[in-house]
Amino acid sequence: MANTKVKAKKASYNPKKTWKYDLRKNWGLYLIFLIPAVYWLIFNYAPMFGILMAFQNYKVSLGIFGSPWVGMDKFVELFTGTQFPIALRNTICMALLNLTLGFIAPVVLGLLIGQLRSKSFSRVVQTVTYMPYFVSAVVCCTLATEFLKDTGAITQLLSFFGAEKQNWLANNSPTFWFINCFLGIWQGAGYGAIIYIATIAGIDQNLYEAACIDGASRWQRVWNITIPSILPIVVMMFTMQIGLVFMTGFDKVLLLYMPTTYEFADCLSTYTYRMAFATGHDFSLSTASGLFQSVVGTILLITGNKLSAKTAKMSLF
Repeated sequence: MANTKVKAKKASYNPKKTWKYDLRKNWGLYLIFLIPAVYWLIFNYAPMFGILMAFQNYKVSLGIFGSPWVGMDKFVELFTGTQFPIALRNTICMALLNLTLGFIAPVVLGLLIGQLRSKSFSRVVQTVTYMPYFVSAVVCCTLATEFLKDTGAITQLLSFFGAEKQNWLANNSPTFWFINCFLGIWQGAGYGAIIYIATIAGIDQNLYEAACIDGASRWQRVWNITIPSILPIVVMMFTMQIGLVFMTGFDKVLLLYMPTTYEFADCLSTYTYRMAFATGHDFSLSTASGLFQSVVGTILLITGNKLSAKTAKMSLF
């Protein structure tokens, strides 16, 4: 009986199923995977060792291993300082605008383009709305600076309706939040609408034909067929947007703001940059600020993903 079991085990053992055999057979695939893996380890995970600077009084001359350990002192300095709360408030306000106006704009644009009957006109609209995405942030901010100065075209247009002639970017007020939001919409709405247009194109046309036979209007077809069909994609994209909420607007804010508008223009990303390279030269404080953003962003992403899994039955991981 024992000999029978041993023979059965030997018969079931297949050397071709071992990992060594698979490695010899598919070494090319493993090599292709190894290249990006090494890249990620060197350029994405290895620099995370610098997180230690947030718990040190880091000095460039001493390095990470020679700088004195201060524990949570840099986080206490961060939260009790005068500039960080202002940057946090501005980041939250700009993030809320991006999560509302900035997120809704591509969805609405995708729905509108999806309802166009002329395919040729639809392609023209898609191209026109998609092109600003390829405009660099420098060009985008330069155009905004020219249009929003006291003699700019948009300022002249607003003055026609009774607004005061002024340099809107130099106006130290919450106006900067809306300027940053609308610049993001102008540049990214067309690109963000692509996924919704593709989803709408994949909806079964028999549903629309059946709705037309039942006498449903265009609005009823959009409300009862189109929107429910794209809702899972909307929830998934919203979940991803939540995770990036504290990373909002670094490039545009950095190019548009000035020292006189820090009160309403400075955000966490630009604050982190200034502390390290511009005014503070405090790498430990800058690292603490960056670590705070990463931790809060991760928590928001996990929370949003769990809510998405419960409500829309969709999850990123």
